[in-house]
Amino acid sequence: MAQIKGSMAMAARKKIVSRDAVPKICNELRAKGKKIVTCNGSFDLMHIGHITFLQEAKARGDALIVGVNSNSSVKQYKSKDKPIIDEKHRMESLAALECVDYVVLMDEKEIAVPLINLARPDVHANGEEYGKDCVEAKAIKAIGGKLYLVKKVPGFSTTELIDRITQIYCRKK
Repeated sequence: MAQIKGSMAMAARKKIVSRDAVPKICNELRAKGKKIVTCNGSFDLMHIGHITFLQEAKARGDALIVGVNSNSSVKQYKSKDKPIIDEKHRMESLAALECVDYVVLMDEKEIAVPLINLARPDVHANGEEYGKDCVEAKAIKAIGGKLYLVKKVPGFSTTELIDRITQIYCRKK
C-alpha cells in the first residue's frame, strides 16, 4: 500500500512543471492535435468550488494547465495574511487531481495574461463572476483562443470558508 501511495505521489509531482517548460509542453500537445485549456488562481484552502471549476475547465479540451499564484503574488493581490496554504502544497494538491494535467507556479501579481501568453491555449477558463470583459478576454482573443466562463458554486469561496470557520471556532464560550 505504501508503495502505491508513493508512486501516486510521484506521478502527481511530475505534473508540476517549470514556467520555462510550458511552451515546449504546449507545442508537443499541439503536435498531437490536443486542445489546450488554461486557468489560474491561488487555490488556497481547496474546496468543491475549486474542484468543480477545474473539472469544467478540463471538459473544454484535452489538457488542462493550471497557473498557481506564488505566495508573494497572493500577498500582493489578496492580503498579507494569505495564502493560508503554502504554494508547494497548493501545487501538489492540484497535481493530485485527475482533471489537472500540468501545474505551473506564476509569480506576477496578475498571472492570467502571462499564463495565456506563455501557453497560448485554445481556451482559457475563468470564473463567471469576472464577466466576459475580464482582462483575460483580450489576451485570449489576441492569440485566437476562446474564453470560457464557469459558473460559481454558490456558498463556496475561500473567504466564506474562513468566515464560517472563524464564526464556529472563535465564539466566546
